Amino acid sequence: MPSPRITPGAGRYAPSPSGDLHLGNVRTAVLAFLCAAQSGRRFLWRSEDLDRVQPGAAERQRSDVESLGITIDPPVWSQSTRTGIYEEHLALLAAQGLVYECYCSRKDIQQAATAPHMPPGAYPGTCRDLPEASRATERARLHAQGRVPALRLRTDGRSETVHDRVLGEVTAPVDDFVLRRGDGVFAYNFAAVLDDGLAGVDEVVRGDDLASSAPRQAHLTRLLGFAVPAYVHVPLVLGPSGARLAKRDGAVTLAELRDRGFDVWAWIGSSLGFGPWTGVDHALMEFDLARMQREPTVFRPVG
Repeated sequence: MPSPRITPGAGRYAPSPSGDLHLGNVRTAVLAFLCAAQSGRRFLWRSEDLDRVQPGAAERQRSDVESLGITIDPPVWSQSTRTGIYEEHLALLAAQGLVYECYCSRKDIQQAATAPHMPPGAYPGTCRDLPEASRATERARLHAQGRVPALRLRTDGRSETVHDRVLGEVTAPVDDFVLRRGDGVFAYNFAAVLDDGLAGVDEVVRGDDLASSAPRQAHLTRLLGFAVPAYVHVPLVLGPSGARLAKRDGAVTLAELRDRGFDVWAWIGSSLGFGPWTGVDHALMEFDLARMQREPTVFRPVG
């Protein structure tokens, strides 16, 4: 596959517009911006709106981040407008024999035996080498249910290692993961990797709960003809229960916190081990990834 044209390096933040950002999301967005700005990269924004969309959430999310004085560079992409591009690159992978139909339900996969070298829940390859007669039967079965097959990437199941600037070496086996789901929606791993490559993103900053996805994404990145980006998986903000912070924990969105007089910049700086920040300029002067606190932070909502 020929290497696509890309623009100079960039970092990015790519939320799903399923609701307003909470303080943990905002802190990750700030970290992505700081890493990009300090290294001379552009800072891009992508709305991952292929599903779970709340009307108006994408606009509020971006407005919240910009209200902190953070500048977002063009282009700003919404994945829902890019399905033709995804179809084109999926066809290129298929032409190389790297895509196959999968007829399994989630229950089928859960009940199937996983290969010994794969983690629990990894796809066992049930549909990888089915004969065409069996495929035709399975297509007809799904069609009768108003469904279509999912499309998976054909891999050899070997492990992939990426270097993370916070976590060090991250290694995981790469299974035959989904590229397009059975409902026709493109999967996160495919859309995110392709969009990052086409936008020239060469640094991915996100929460460390997504670190296990990096090896399979790096594998797909190479197949699509892009250079693997630098990875920076940052610690999460937890709620009072010790689980990842969520809106059910109370007043956690920027609007709610500001109504209560909460100083967002001061809290972000202190939570990362730098002391209170007064704003974006102060953060840019003080931030140093090597000195950042690397343990998760517990936030107890105010009010």
